[in-house]
Amino acid sequence: MIHKFILSFIIAATALPALAKVDLVTLPGRDTVQLTIYNSANLTLVRESRLLTLKNGINRLQFSWANTLIDPTSLELAPRENADKIQIADLAFPPRVQNLGVWTIRSELSGKVPVEITYLTSGLSWRAFYLGILSKDESAMRLEGYVRVTNQSGEDYENARTRLIVGTIHILDEIAELARRRYPYGRPDEGIDGSYAGRLRHGGGKMKEQAADVLKSVAEASAPAAMPKEITKEGLSEYFIYTIEGTETIPTGWSKRLPSFVKDDVPVVNLYKFEEQRFGNSVVRFLSFKNDKKHRLGDTPIPGGTLRAFRKADDDAAGLLTYEGQSTFKYIPVDQEVELNMGAVANVIVEPKVMNFKTDNFMFNKEGNVAGWDEIREVKIEVKNTRPLPVKLEITRNIPATAWDLKKDGDCGDYQKVDLDTVKFTLALDARAKKELRYTLTTRHGTRAE
Repeated sequence: MIHKFILSFIIAATALPALAKVDLVTLPGRDTVQLTIYNSANLTLVRESRLLTLKNGINRLQFSWANTLIDPTSLELAPRENADKIQIADLAFPPRVQNLGVWTIRSELSGKVPVEITYLTSGLSWRAFYLGILSKDESAMRLEGYVRVTNQSGEDYENARTRLIVGTIHILDEIAELARRRYPYGRPDEGIDGSYAGRLRHGGGKMKEQAADVLKSVAEASAPAAMPKEITKEGLSEYFIYTIEGTETIPTGWSKRLPSFVKDDVPVVNLYKFEEQRFGNSVVRFLSFKNDKKHRLGDTPIPGGTLRAFRKADDDAAGLLTYEGQSTFKYIPVDQEVELNMGAVANVIVEPKVMNFKTDNFMFNKEGNVAGWDEIREVKIEVKNTRPLPVKLEITRNIPATAWDLKKDGDCGDYQKVDLDTVKFTLALDARAKKELRYTLTTRHGTRAE
């Protein structure tokens, strides 16, 4: 642990002369600690519970945050019992002493008192990633979610309950910059009267209000200790909280992978696409599903991350898997469909060829020059599915004109005019099957287009 807590009447007379000639009492370790990590703002709310031994009268608690990214302007201390008999009088930042604060506590009782210390820090982050295991026929997927929590805050957090925030939070100041300030509320010689209220009047007010707003933005969530770990999800305004079950120790400088959720038999659609304007000569595979109840999802949004897909082997007695590809996606709201680009494939082949080309229907202007004409192309597209599974294939053709006619020849599958200059053919191909579709495209140019 990097920072230290000491409950004391401190003997350091040069720094705190008014506190001399008193006994030194070391604060016990944390009873519990909870981390709420806002990934979008490099911000983490830390809530610690500790058991203080207070005496009747004035007590002082020293807090040091050296070598950490804790924002001292966000520090809060509150008793969890006997609040009517315990008053947190102020939090002082002694002059000529860096990275140190001292709480003054007036107590009407003696004995052990549970308290909660809260503050904001930075340097903690999380990232979601997913494992998708497709069934042998690729109609369903086992979806496993994980989060990787990285701690670069300068502080070790032992047996921490961890909560993750999905959503965007807007703050005026970067917590890391506040943590690095030599004086939490500005230089002590800038007219500050030394009192807590004085510090707030001279520059600390906005930061204090900002910290208080963030401290209030999350609700307490329970974390039952059970295995296997899973994430409990709850909505809070425009954010969603993911509470990881149980506790984890996350030392500074470490990253730790935590299990998130597992969903079996999520229905998926495999779709292969060919579009020269977007993908060149390659066929690209897409995997799609919807974040809703029908797809065994839909409780909350799904955080953005990377999904790696595997497929069970045809003979999966040994539990073998084949790698199918990966895709990075953004946040998926509830009831929204996602289409994951799994990359180009070589086992589905599309080869378009222009078999014939001619011009016709010329129009001339008054000078006898060609002013309009038609271009006629006969196109053949050969399609091969070399996979041992049937596939669904979309072939999109971009037409180099706005005035045109298309005449299909034979089985062209499901034909659709997408927009002014785009058409799409959707084909169902059996395993290891070939197909050929043909069409004649007439495009009108110049005055013929009018």
